[in-house]
Amino acid sequence: MEVTDPEMKRYFMITSEACLLIMQAGAIGQGGEVFVLDMGQPVKILDLAKEMIHLAGYKPDIDIPIVFTGIRQGEKLFEEIITENESPTKYEKIFISHLDNNGDDMEGILKEFEQALLEMDKTRIKELLDIK
Repeated sequence: MEVTDPEMKRYFMITSEACLLIMQAGAIGQGGEVFVLDMGQPVKILDLAKEMIHLAGYKPDIDIPIVFTGIRQGEKLFEEIITENESPTKYEKIFISHLDNNGDDMEGILKEFEQALLEMDKTRIKELLDIK
C-alpha cells in the first residue's frame, strides 16, 4: 500500500454528514457563502492505511508493506480547513468562511479560464490551474 508521508493528515466526513451539510447550507444560504463543517480532529493517513489493512484481515508491514512515496507537488502535510475568519450558523458544527478574496475575483478567473478553454490554450489553462 502506498502512503505519501507518515505524517500526512486529512479531515474526513461520512456521506450522511456531507448530505446534511449540503441540505442545511441550502436552507440557510443567501448566495455566495462558503460553508465549512467542523469535522473534528484530522486523521493520519498512515493510521488509516494500517486500519484498512487490518480490516482486510492482514498485518501491516508483514502481509502488506506500506511504501512512502513522498509528498507531491502542491500537496500539504496538513489541511487547513477552519480559518480565523469564520462565523457560526444556527447549526452547531457548520460555519461560514469569510474568504479574503471576493466573488468578483473568482468571476474574472472563470471568464479567463473559459476563454483559455475555447482557445485550447494549454499553457494558460495550466497557469490558471496553477499546474507547473
